[in-house]
Amino acid sequence: MKEVTFIRRNIDKWKEAEKVVEQATNLSPDRLADVYTDLTADLAFAQTHFPTSRISIYLNNLASALHNKIYQNKREKWTRIITFWTQEIPQIMYDARRELLVSLIIFTVSVLIGAVSATGDPDFVRLILGNGYVDMTLDNIANGEPMAVYNGSSEVPMFLGITLNNIMVSFYCFAMGILTSFGTGYMLFNNGVMIGAFQMFFFQHDLLWESMLAIWLHGTLEIWSIIVAGAAGLALGNGWLFPGTYSRLESFKRGAKRGVKIVVGTIPIFIMAGFIESFITRHTELPNILRLSLILISLAFIIFYYIYLPNKKRHGITKA
Repeated sequence: MKEVTFIRRNIDKWKEAEKVVEQATNLSPDRLADVYTDLTADLAFAQTHFPTSRISIYLNNLASALHNKIYQNKREKWTRIITFWTQEIPQIMYDARRELLVSLIIFTVSVLIGAVSATGDPDFVRLILGNGYVDMTLDNIANGEPMAVYNGSSEVPMFLGITLNNIMVSFYCFAMGILTSFGTGYMLFNNGVMIGAFQMFFFQHDLLWESMLAIWLHGTLEIWSIIVAGAAGLALGNGWLFPGTYSRLESFKRGAKRGVKIVVGTIPIFIMAGFIESFITRHTELPNILRLSLILISLAFIIFYYIYLPNKKRHGITKA
């Protein structure tokens, strides 16, 4: 069948489907199901015979709009709270594995840039971290308490402030994807350079090991969550830049929906990181083996939840 014949035969039905989408809340589920079934059948035909045609994009957008109308008011079971983190997030992270890898690469390279820059320019650390912070840390080092910055306030206010700030940073990193993927990449680069310069600063004062035991005690979860938020921003930006067979707006919506879920999935991790930083990191007198064990446990969780579990579920080894 020629494309023009296909369109001529079905155009009236598609116009009626547009009206169904507009009036979906007032129509019966059976009526919506019938129209949706017809649309997906036509979409399958169009994608098979006219894959690069505008009619395929039109039908895809129309079917997606009706799908959203059908399911937007669907009542969710309370178990959705559990399955969101045990099933949806691992599946989404598998789908976003390329964005996650790119986010990790950008961050890692920027850390190296920050470290190398701090080595070559003594004033670079002050430029990145600020004179006030550097002078305060130098005073703490002189007083024999290089990590005293972590016990500068009481635990609960510190926990609330740090956790809310980190969550806002992650959402900001995601939202920068609106400026295309380069906006999120810029955020990742800034944070990575800061970490690299910060660690090099302590290395230059022969405190690298002590700083790593303190910083990465909470930073393992915190920094990884920022990298994950970067993947969410890249998903948003890529949806805008690379729409594929969808319209640019529809692709952007899909990227935004996926990105929001990824960012929301990091909130419990930021809460745990904030708790560790506020209640545990300040206790530098704890045995090194204990602090190192907590870092390794955090790293093991990241590998399990964000790498192993998504791949395991994807390949059908565990129940979906």
